[in-house]
Order: sequence, then C-alpha cells, then structure tokens
Amino acid sequence: MNDQTMLSSAMKGFGSAWNLMASAHLAAPTQFVDVGETRFAYRRFGKPTGTPLVMLQHFMGNLDNYDPAITDALASGREVILTDNAAVGSSTGVAPETVAEMGRDAASLIDALGLKQVDLFGFSMGGFVAQQIAADRPDLVRRLILVGTGPRGGEGMGQMDPEVAPLFGTQYDPQDLMWLPIFFSPSEASQAAGRAFLDRIRLRTEDRDAPVSETTVAAHLAAAKEWGAPAADSFDYLKDIQHPTLVVNGSNDIVVATINSYILQQNLPNADLILFPDSNHGSHFQFADRFNRYLSDFIDH
Repeated sequence: MNDQTMLSSAMKGFGSAWNLMASAHLAAPTQFVDVGETRFAYRRFGKPTGTPLVMLQHFMGNLDNYDPAITDALASGREVILTDNAAVGSSTGVAPETVAEMGRDAASLIDALGLKQVDLFGFSMGGFVAQQIAADRPDLVRRLILVGTGPRGGEGMGQMDPEVAPLFGTQYDPQDLMWLPIFFSPSEASQAAGRAFLDRIRLRTEDRDAPVSETTVAAHLAAAKEWGAPAADSFDYLKDIQHPTLVVNGSNDIVVATINSYILQQNLPNADLILFPDSNHGSHFQFADRFNRYLSDFIDH
C-alpha cells in the first residue's frame, strides 16, 4: 500500500477533520522523565496554553495505540500528553498488580512533568486509573473523560467474559488486527471504521514504542481482576468524585459491558453520558469526528 492509498483509507469517514501532513501526533518525539527508579515514556504536543490533557492507555496498549484522528483534533486547542505507565511500552519499572498503585505511578508522572492540574482522559483500563487519580488527588484533576470503562466492582468486571478473553491472545499477522473484534462491532460499517483506525495508528514508522511485555500483561490482568471484584460498597467512592465528567461508550461493549457506563453516570455527581450506535469498546475510534466535537465542547465549556 503506497502512502497516498494509506492516507485515503485512514481518512475514510472523517472528512477533512484530520490531516496527515499537519499531524503533530505523528511528529511528536518520545520523551522520558525519571521518577525514582522508573523512567516514564511520553509524547507531548499541541498548544501549551490552558489545561493540558493527559491520556491514560488501555490494556495491552502503548504510545502507538493512541488515535491521531482524536489527539490531533484535541491538540489544536490545548496541549496533549500521551503516556505509558510504569513497565508499559518504553517505560521502565515494575507493573503493579493493583489499580491503586497504577494510579500512584501515573500521578507521579504528571507531577514529574510539573503539571499542577490536568484534564484526565482514561480509556478502558486507563479509565480505572483515571478514576483512582481523581479520587486520590482531586486537586490534580479539572475534568475527567472516561471511555469504554467501568466502576470498581462493576457488572461483569470481576473476570473477562470467556468468549472475549481469547481475543486478546489470538495471533494475527500483523498483530494489531486483534483490535478489530475487540474494539469494533461485527457490522460492515464498524469493521470498515476499524480498518481505517488501524491504518491511522500504523502511519508512524519511526520512533515506534516497544510492545507491552507478557509480565506487564499478567500484572495488569491481576489489577483488573482486583478492580472488578464485586463488593457491597463498590460504588461509594464515586460520590466523592465531584469533577465534571464525560462518560462515553459503544452500544454493545464486549470488554467492559456498556451497563457500566450507565452505572458511572448514575453514581458520579456531575457526569454526562454518550453512547454511540452499532459500536463496541472502541466507539470513539469509530466515531472520531463526532467524539471530538463532543469532547472539545465538554472540555472548553
């Protein structure tokens, strides 16, 4: 596939909202900051004005899995910081087995960058971490964006669905094809959007991030199990998260059941909820233009 064909595919369904030649996302170098014995990898770009947006990644994702169609749109009005948590991708350190420790690690990265307050974007497992930071360090967070995620002890979150779990271990060539059934619905339209998403995240050819190690995957599975374990008072912590929050999901999320987005919205004191049609765990990738409009309006107002 030549560059022009790849760009055409990547742009399909997104009008003129994203431009390869103007992509700050694709040009941003990987940088590092040391916190104790951990060296965190991150990429930072956009307008260094206002409140920066810090993004927390999904299970098995690294810096290369963030979608430039979303991050470039956000960076047009603010600074965007993509992160690898401890032991993820090019970050060193030890991957913790609890979300509480993952939250402390991510907050230490934010502190090391000298940021006093941020807007926090968490997708999937990153959403668990974002909630933890908002609960532990409320003054560090201005606004909260929770995508494809759920609360502590949410419905069906104690363990992954037995029909879904094998999807994360299936071998593909190239391996990123695994995200098509995980992030997108089986419909022709959703799968086409999925292929366009893959084209976009493949466009960066230099300074690529390292794959997530099997050791880190195992630790994060333990953290997700601990977070998802049901308890009588599981949702109580949400009442203390007073931040304006945007909750987003697909109509049928097979990884973190969509009902958990409703539970978040019902228990967070100041939350909006958006559900996209005919979509799965990665609904924001499928509806990137619409998602960007909703998110920019939420952040700016």
